[in-house]
Amino acid sequence: MTPQDHAQAATDLLQAEASGQQIGLLTKRHPDMGMDDAYAVQNAIYHAKLAAGQKVIGWKIGLTSKAMQYALNIDIPDSGILFDDMLFETGATVPAGRFIQPRIEAEIAFVMKTPIGGADVTRAQVIAATDYVTPSIEILDTRILRADPETGQTRSVYDTISDNAANAGIVLGKERHAVEAHDLRWVGAITSRNGAVEETGLGAGVLNDPVESVVWLARRMAQYGQSIEPGQVILSGSFIRPVECPSGSDIHADFGPFGAVDICFA
Repeated sequence: MTPQDHAQAATDLLQAEASGQQIGLLTKRHPDMGMDDAYAVQNAIYHAKLAAGQKVIGWKIGLTSKAMQYALNIDIPDSGILFDDMLFETGATVPAGRFIQPRIEAEIAFVMKTPIGGADVTRAQVIAATDYVTPSIEILDTRILRADPETGQTRSVYDTISDNAANAGIVLGKERHAVEAHDLRWVGAITSRNGAVEETGLGAGVLNDPVESVVWLARRMAQYGQSIEPGQVILSGSFIRPVECPSGSDIHADFGPFGAVDICFA
């Protein structure tokens, strides 16, 4: 892909977000598309949103579980950018029409107190830089069709990364915990939709330890000259499969002693 291709793809994705009308697969339009192309498209979206006055509040890490990596035939996580207009309060209602095909995932969020970055970031440095951890829900959406209606070709990881790693919203719980107050590998969630349990999982599903997920992000960002800043929120990755959220969905993620998060979709 050329820089012009990256810019056009970003423009198309931003228009899809604004209009609620999905676009076709970028990997069908550009069969030779690779990982660097996908992040270049995401970066073009990032700059367009900054120019429009939006602010970065953090980062998300995706594809941290083996199940999702096997499903997409990839062996590394991906990342996306959290903007200020994505933040919802726990217990809030998402207005009808805000998203195209929303889904949710349960995750542990890290809120940072000091900057951290570099290719050699360690686990101890991530722990030292963390202000607190809190339960969270990530709202996913897709501005790209999940499958091409003509060929049946499904969306690839390059489509997803281009589409800001499918990120659309973030809901933080009210509970705040010191990062070492809990063994995050054993922090789990029972996630229900309209009172029925849909998914359960444990933090160990995230690269065996959510702290390692933040280590991965800091090291990946260093490759692009970026770093994690104080106050930013890091969604460390889901330990459940995505739960579909059509209109009328009432989501409750019960993290037990760690807390709870709720979101409704009008």
